[in-house]
Amino acid sequence: MIRHLLLFLTFASGAITVYAQQDTTDYTQYADPLNGTKGLIFYYGRTTPFVGPPFAMTKWSACTQPGRIGRPIYQYLNIHITGFRATHKPAMWMGDYGHVTLLPAVGDMTSDKLEQKLSYSHRHEVATPQYYSLIVSQKSHKMKVEMTATSRCGIVRFSYPQGATGSVIIERLHGHIEIDGEHREIRGWNTERESEALGPPLPNFKGYFIIRFDQPFTQWGTTDSSRLLNRSPSISSNACGAWVSFNTQTVQAHVSTSFISMEQAVDNMNKEITGKTFDQIVSETRAQWNDYLSRITVEGGNRHARDIVYAGMYHALLFPREFSEYGRYYSAFDDKVHSGVSYNDYSLWDTYRAEHPLLLFIAPEHVPGMIQSLAQMYREGGWMPKWPNPTYSNIMIGTHADAVIADAMVKGVKGFDEKEAYRACIKDAMTPPDGDANKYWGDRVPWTAYEARQGLTYYATQGYVPVDKTAESVSCTMEYAYDDFCVAQVARLTGHTDTANLLLRRMYNYKNLYHKETKFFAPRKYNGTWNEDVRAGFTEGSPWTYLFSASHDIPGMIDLMGGRDQFIERLDDMFRGWHYVHENEPGHNYTYLYNYAGAAWKTQQRVAHYRHAKYRDQPNGMNGDDDCGQMSAWYIFSSLGFYPVVPGTDEYALGSPAFPRATLALDPKDRSKKFEVIAHKVSRRNKYVQSATINGRKLDQPFIHHSDIVPGGQLIFEMGPQPQKQMWK
Repeated sequence: MIRHLLLFLTFASGAITVYAQQDTTDYTQYADPLNGTKGLIFYYGRTTPFVGPPFAMTKWSACTQPGRIGRPIYQYLNIHITGFRATHKPAMWMGDYGHVTLLPAVGDMTSDKLEQKLSYSHRHEVATPQYYSLIVSQKSHKMKVEMTATSRCGIVRFSYPQGATGSVIIERLHGHIEIDGEHREIRGWNTERESEALGPPLPNFKGYFIIRFDQPFTQWGTTDSSRLLNRSPSISSNACGAWVSFNTQTVQAHVSTSFISMEQAVDNMNKEITGKTFDQIVSETRAQWNDYLSRITVEGGNRHARDIVYAGMYHALLFPREFSEYGRYYSAFDDKVHSGVSYNDYSLWDTYRAEHPLLLFIAPEHVPGMIQSLAQMYREGGWMPKWPNPTYSNIMIGTHADAVIADAMVKGVKGFDEKEAYRACIKDAMTPPDGDANKYWGDRVPWTAYEARQGLTYYATQGYVPVDKTAESVSCTMEYAYDDFCVAQVARLTGHTDTANLLLRRMYNYKNLYHKETKFFAPRKYNGTWNEDVRAGFTEGSPWTYLFSASHDIPGMIDLMGGRDQFIERLDDMFRGWHYVHENEPGHNYTYLYNYAGAAWKTQQRVAHYRHAKYRDQPNGMNGDDDCGQMSAWYIFSSLGFYPVVPGTDEYALGSPAFPRATLALDPKDRSKKFEVIAHKVSRRNKYVQSATINGRKLDQPFIHHSDIVPGGQLIFEMGPQPQKQMWK
């Protein structure tokens, strides 16, 4: 039976060509890149419909507006197209860098075309992970643009109206462009980094590119801002561009990128796309996506939930991006080229929570390289980063590379330099940043030095970060305590027992900010007194946001709040009072905390509710920034029925599964090794666990361990409509 049919329409010699794709195992049909691209203000995923394989170094996207920090390059509600970009922008709140943008035009080239916006309709838009197409209009002229991509290269196909002169504009960039009409090439580099003010200078940074066309140029020239320079072969400026025109209806642009050199860009092109057709690249990239997407299969249940899972898988497999180019990489931490493997764009404050734990299952072959990359950044720049873009940016707080490393080590990941990883983590924990005692710091302030654990000078001596000395003091204290726990795990596993014990004592520092009268964590001054403004010192939230954030010491939090009953009551108050904000990351594990206080049925209730309330299989697909896969990872784990509440431990808390059967392929090379989650009688109504077994053993607590999963086996739930309140007390 034909389960799916995709129709791809192209303009070819005035006719329409139809590509029919029939593949019952094509998981890309469920992974919609447009999911999360539509919404207003904060309440949507602010994702981008990238084209390219998993973890691609350079991704391709249509642009509906000029990008910048705090503004996506694609917004579903916008009605114009401003270009088609080879982009390195990872997320809403981060910048693009080293990008190159192509824009089609019809008719004789005039300066007004450099500023034009093309209209379009979503009715003529096809978006898949491996292929994107859109019909755009320049007044009455319609053009079709199609894109496919490899990790470092892309092919863009432009189809123009019959008999019209078609052009491709290379939009203005900071750098250099040169045109080689004989070889039908445009070469150049872009030094622009939108996050430049937030990090150290990088004199050698360049985003190199080569654009090789399959048709000869009839006209060509460069541009400087809004000036057209006809037949000008090269230009260098802060607003340089180029344009080339053709007398054929269809033109293909083969684009290669590199951060190393122009010669490396040539090598990348030769390795990835030279000699291959557009359709071959589509097929190869689709195959890569299916290899990864099929590592979690779901059966039965709601088709909307299935589509959200695979859209989430797509988002979770985009970052961190590959940054090495066939055995070498440019480091944005010492501004040099090195040998080795590298990844970049880690949204660590967000992704340590569930995204990185998920990658252990769906991309295990990449995890050692991702961790080694963090250690390399320490070696080359002196510290591991918070949010590399592509260098230090001082965005967000905490040193959560520590958590990513601890989680991988505790779960048995090998293949990276553990000694260097330990040195990097211990520097985070023990060394204050330059000028720490003299700076108030603050998110996104202009670069002066890497802030690491801002206020560590005070945290290490007083047991908390004082609100009158350091910005975001309460949140910093809470997150440093958790990071101490994580570094202790790394120290323990590398044989540094005394250091581990010191940090295990220091991980209780969070208690120093618990205000027994208000029953919240509160800002405290350097002299020990409580701050008058109790809402000061928090990061992206309120006192409610951080009330349960000491996830590394849940028994300690329960004791602070007066015991299990009081702890449950406070959780209920948070959810009932609309204080829980699933749209942002700090509380993502809060739905699971009832498990630790003997009320697992409430976890099941909350998890099922937020799965339905905050996610959809539409362009307005999620409430809140996806932040490089974290929102998506929460949904995937929560659909499977278990969640990593405390990264840095091997424990998962059980929730409420979404599907009658879900299967994790545990070994990319041996698909017979698998872990199955079976949920008998599960439905939206039957959301409560009646009993559960793991590999034939009845569970007497709502937890399983990583060691239960990795050998393969089965987690079996019996589900029903009524909560079992006395189970797992």
